[in-house]
Amino acid sequence: MKHSRIGYISTAILASAVLVAAFCCMRHNHIPTPGEVEAPDSTDTVIVNVPVHLNESITNETFAPDSLIDRKVLAYMRRWELKGAQLAITKHGQLKYARGYGKADEGVEMTPGHIMRVASVSKLITATAIMKLQEEGLLNLQDTVFGPKGLLNEKIYNDCIGKKEDFKTITVEHLLRHQAGFRRDPLFGIQDLMRETFSDEPLTHDQTLKLGLFGKLRFQPGTWKRYSNMGYFLLCDIIEKVSDTPYEEYVRTHVLEPAGCFDMHIGGNFYEDKRPNETRYYVQEGPGKYIPDYRDTTLMTERCYGGNDLKILGGAGGWIASAVEIAQLVACIDGDPAVEDIISRESFFEMTSFVEERYSLGWNSTDPAKGWQRSGTLSGTSSLIYHFPDGECWVLLMNSGTAKGPRQADLTEALFRDCRDNL
Repeated sequence: MKHSRIGYISTAILASAVLVAAFCCMRHNHIPTPGEVEAPDSTDTVIVNVPVHLNESITNETFAPDSLIDRKVLAYMRRWELKGAQLAITKHGQLKYARGYGKADEGVEMTPGHIMRVASVSKLITATAIMKLQEEGLLNLQDTVFGPKGLLNEKIYNDCIGKKEDFKTITVEHLLRHQAGFRRDPLFGIQDLMRETFSDEPLTHDQTLKLGLFGKLRFQPGTWKRYSNMGYFLLCDIIEKVSDTPYEEYVRTHVLEPAGCFDMHIGGNFYEDKRPNETRYYVQEGPGKYIPDYRDTTLMTERCYGGNDLKILGGAGGWIASAVEIAQLVACIDGDPAVEDIISRESFFEMTSFVEERYSLGWNSTDPAKGWQRSGTLSGTSSLIYHFPDGECWVLLMNSGTAKGPRQADLTEALFRDCRDNL
């Protein structure tokens, strides 16, 4: 039997039924349609309209502790000096385990309901939105991005490109696969770029665009790959242009809410901007902990609060979420018939097609023999999704940076495999 994506349940029975309702929309041998539930202590059917909010429903008490997993995760945290972490495990879309470890903030225990920066996991969200637009007939992955027939053909883009004809061959797919060949990635190192542009204010969208499209391409589009946040910066512009909707609004309406994810947002840059259930972020002590504040480079700030601009990163690295909701989203794009996907079968195959020499769409890699992987790293956070060939998906989010940077993902993958091998 195929389960629908979103459960709708009575608030009176939320605590006892949430896991089944949220991931399977099934309870007491009755399969409710959206908005329909059984009334407690009654044979009548009550129509309600309360979507299951996973972050409000699942706690550290929802699952009995797993001593092996908990012991290994806590040892991993001690080894890499992590303040807090969050784990979610699903199998064929069904939530098997969820727990928070350590602290979400000073004096606050981490729970599955906390949200935190997921860094480049954001690219998977953006790629899914692009596939939805293709299904709606608003674009095609082979559409060119620039030039008279390009999706982004307004004056600002044309002025940036000028007479550089190779830019006009860049396609949407090239952006998704990091094959556009951009020379610069201006979404990081903002302080250096501000000095370069003689600016004493944060870079605007248009300034970032001009810096990213400056100069010649490193290679002919489609002939090689080079990881580029700039490509996903442009994909956000494309989403806004063809949908005539702000990027975050389109993604929330067409991707996240249909998948049952109601607590994912583009994050803020500073502690005072955080959402009520958002974690604090931590960076390691020592050189580099404090850097110039991107709002005012004469001031110093903790690297995780003011080192980057999450609003500019946007769909390349700006989303905040919980591990449980990330796992829920993956269950809705993974092609597994146990949970209805929010994308078509054709889109699923496009996103997960694997060629050794190129990135997958939104994913880092989708090697069918090893599994699908999507990682993310920012100052004060690290994240990894690993979807194994047997249908099991592990998601670990961390609210602490490590000295390993992007290489932390390999260590997290090793943790997942160690746990699985010993369960």
